[in-house]
Formats: sequence, structure tokens, C-alpha cells
Amino acid sequence: MQPLSPPSCLTQRRVPDLATSPQSAIANLDLADVNRVLAGDTDAFAGIVRRWQGPLVNMAWRYCRDRGRAEELAQEAFLRAWRGLPQWRREGSFSTWLFALAANVFRSDLKRFPTETVPIEAAPEPSEPAPQHSSLSKSLSGGAVRRAVLALPLRYREPVVLFYFHEMDLSAAARTMGLPEGTMKARLSRARALLRSRFPALAAEHAALEAAAQLTGKEA
Repeated sequence: MQPLSPPSCLTQRRVPDLATSPQSAIANLDLADVNRVLAGDTDAFAGIVRRWQGPLVNMAWRYCRDRGRAEELAQEAFLRAWRGLPQWRREGSFSTWLFALAANVFRSDLKRFPTETVPIEAAPEPSEPAPQHSSLSKSLSGGAVRRAVLALPLRYREPVVLFYFHEMDLSAAARTMGLPEGTMKARLSRARALLRSRFPALAAEHAALEAAAQLTGKEA
């Protein structure tokens, strides 16, 4: 098979974010576009870029916290994906493979050009828990807590970013990071413990939610 030449869509700077649709439908679109690219229709890669550039830029930003650099890293991830399409084994969803590849790109870049971070102790605690929050994942959307997440060591930050911010399930997040599920679960647990120790109000809120969930039989 002849080497793939980079498609013109990789020169675009901004592409609309992924629209809301069922995961299975997105997976089918990804698979169809991959098959078309491998069959010689290079323009089909534009569909993959449209669906995933927004999420990849957002993910890259949580590594480097610089929008311009995040866009460049996302472009690099797409270029790596383009070159690696023939090697995708199809053992999982295309998006899991893409995010795993992107995570490696972002992690490598962070090692070469470290981002300045502040200790988690320096992140300010929210003045009060938001009353509309109904779970820890929603609590993590607060700006102060997001800053605390970004201050976590990378080994704990990555699982939180994938599991909460990108809403991957445990299995997909573990595959993305190339870790056993047990290790992924342990790192998530440690990350939550670090956040709760820094934010007592957040810990109290989540404890109340878990107690209510036990009474109702629902997961907090």
C-alpha cells in the first residue's frame, strides 16, 4: 500500500466541535470514513477531523493550558493518526485508539516543554458548593476545582480528565492510557482523595450525595 499523503483538512485551524449523537452512530461514521480513506478517498478524513478536533483541542489544553499550542498538538495528533490508519487493529472503537494516540502526543510534548504548574495547595477552594451539582463529575466543572485538577500530578490528572471531563467509561479511559482497569481505578481514587483533602466543602457535598444515593438506591 502506498504511503498516505496528508489530507488538506489538516491545514484547517478550527473545525466545529463534535455534535451530540449516539456513540454507536459516531463509531459507525468513524469506521466508514476510515474505510474510505484506506480505499483511496483521502477527503473522507475531513469527517474524522470535524467530529474530533474540538474534543482533542480541549484535551490538549488540559495538558498545556495554552490554546494555540493545544491546536497545534491536536493537528499533530491527527497527522499521526493519518499516518497510522493502516495499523489500527480495530480491536476497540476508533475514538479510543485516536484518544490514546493523542494522549501519547500530548504527554511527549509535555515532557519536552513542561508546563508551569502550581501546587494543588495553592488552588483556592470554592466559596460554597454549587447547589445544582448532583455528582462529583458535575462538581468538577467548577472553575476553581478545574484549576486544582490541572495542578494534580500528571499520573492522576490524566485519569480525571478522561473519566470526568471527556466522560469516558473506566474501560475506555484505561485503554486510552494503556493501563489495566485496576490501575486506572486506583489512580482515579487517589485523584479524588487529593481533591477532597484540598476541598473539604466539596468532600462534604459528595459525602451527602453518596448517603442520599444509598437511601434511594441510585448512584450519586
